[in-house]
Amino acid sequence: MSTRVEPVSAALLVERIVDLVLARPGAPVRLLVDGHPSTHPERLANALVASLETAGRPVARVRVRDFLRPRSLRLERGRDDPDSLLDGWIDVETLNREVLRRVVEHGEYLPSLRDPETDRVTRAGYVPTVPGTVVVLDGTLAVGRGLDTDVAVHLALKPGTLRRRTAPGDAWELPAYERHAAQAEHEADLVVRVDHPDHPALVHR
Repeated sequence: MSTRVEPVSAALLVERIVDLVLARPGAPVRLLVDGHPSTHPERLANALVASLETAGRPVARVRVRDFLRPRSLRLERGRDDPDSLLDGWIDVETLNREVLRRVVEHGEYLPSLRDPETDRVTRAGYVPTVPGTVVVLDGTLAVGRGLDTDVAVHLALKPGTLRRRTAPGDAWELPAYERHAAQAEHEADLVVRVDHPDHPALVHR
């Protein structure tokens, strides 16, 4: 499959993603921004919130890291198991049931489940939504995990960049991110090269 890379500004990137969302009028839209922590997917997600609200779409802002499985389950195979990191850290079932499907089926969502720092349940209550709400979700290692999203954006890094941005103490994570990269670039609706943070580039396949 041939690909073409289109350099874009940060503002144009936001505009392109917002256009994908606005092309889905009426029903809720579940939008995921996924990337290695060094790509700061939360920053792009926040920029999208502002632009979507300016365009008149109500937004529900959610973080994948607030829907991790309990620490005892995440680490049951050890603290440095890359397969667990990729396949077993996100509570996909709860995130789908309480946010991504619930906003469509019941017009409400759970903003958080568990504090990622303390590992304690947040006891958050459901938040009602209005028609046309866009759920803006950011996370890492999230594309391809079975989340019920409508639009998925992956912030991609070349293998060399990924290795340079990974601290020596986190090197055990590299196999998870490398395996995820191949899957995410295939499954995401929009892939954005961000090896140079100030010069993103869209990948057209």
